[in-house]
Amino acid sequence: MSMKSGLRNQLAEKMAGEITLSDLPGLALKKWRMNFEIAPGVLSERLGVSPSVISDYESGRRKSPGTAVVGKIVDTLLAIDEENDGKHIQKFSTMLFSNIKDDVIYDIHEYAAAVPLKDFCDAIGCSLLCGSTDQVIFGYTVVNSLNAIMQLSSDEFNRIYGWSTERAVVFTNVSTGKSPMVAIRVTPFKPRCVVLQGIDTADVHPIVEKMAERDHITVMCTMLEIDKIVHALREKEW
Repeated sequence: MSMKSGLRNQLAEKMAGEITLSDLPGLALKKWRMNFEIAPGVLSERLGVSPSVISDYESGRRKSPGTAVVGKIVDTLLAIDEENDGKHIQKFSTMLFSNIKDDVIYDIHEYAAAVPLKDFCDAIGCSLLCGSTDQVIFGYTVVNSLNAIMQLSSDEFNRIYGWSTERAVVFTNVSTGKSPMVAIRVTPFKPRCVVLQGIDTADVHPIVEKMAERDHITVMCTMLEIDKIVHALREKEW
């Protein structure tokens, strides 16, 4: 199963954010175009605009493009790179994730606005084990629980929280639910919600609920398959 799409989303958000928030958005735009080794003519052709439009944006002669246009430009840069094996995407993504392997994080995403936890859990067929669903989250991470616990140092483990701990972390292929909760217990950051995948609420180790209550974490269970979870979450336009 590919994680490329998750990486792509993260990278797109980082690029668009950097361009939009920059004091010199034209230069930031030019930097990313050059980082991806894409000629201005190639970019303008794909966007269906004249080459002078791109050079005017980059030189600041034309007023900075709005967020929608920036999003489209970023998406086009990434699409062109994907057609060439996505080598730049991979390079920049490893910097984002600093070498956390594909078999640890399946998908990671930040939301632009708060998403009700209840809506998130409904989208992936969750049932509640404990905690409150009356909360909001700003992102999610889908993690291979065994690989995360076996391979990551505590510093690396913290990176599963992306840019906000106010998120749902989906731990896949869980046997009792105890290991992910122990791992969270010993790290300084706590997610808003933990989703245990591949286990029914009745089969969760009784200590999970005790640990969750202590850290004020809502725990859900889902039997939905991993690829269906990733697909369902990416489809949602929250």
